[in-house]
Amino acid sequence: MALDPQTVARRWFEEAWNQGSERAIDELSAANVVGHGLGEGGSDAIGREHFRVFWRNLRTALPDLHVRVEDTITEGEKVAIRIVLEATHLGDGLGVPPSNAPVKISGIIIARVVNGQIAEAWNNWDQLALLQQIHAVPAPQPADRFLSAQI
Repeated sequence: MALDPQTVARRWFEEAWNQGSERAIDELSAANVVGHGLGEGGSDAIGREHFRVFWRNLRTALPDLHVRVEDTITEGEKVAIRIVLEATHLGDGLGVPPSNAPVKISGIIIARVVNGQIAEAWNNWDQLALLQQIHAVPAPQPADRFLSAQI
């Protein structure tokens, strides 16, 4: 019996992300899975191997990452998942030298599950916050500092 979308989503984040299981990628995603927004420059990652590039880069940069599933909403074969990722930037996987900075970002994913596997997922997560927290781009200045600098 195929797993329901909510069970697949929860297992996906626990096993593939929190436990770092590549076996879970094979088990819980379709061979031709489409990860919208996970490829180079925000393109689509098509197929498990293309997804693994994204997965390996993130897990290399943030080896202690933990994804907490905050909410799920299921309708038919789709499940919406609100997550919070917490980690420490300890590796080079993001193309930026390790900053040892703590990271906390949120995201919302909508996954389409067919026959107990993720067939397609639309991924929206706070990439700017990640880049700011690892010191790859400057963090915004508080409004009062900006205004005082202009006077």
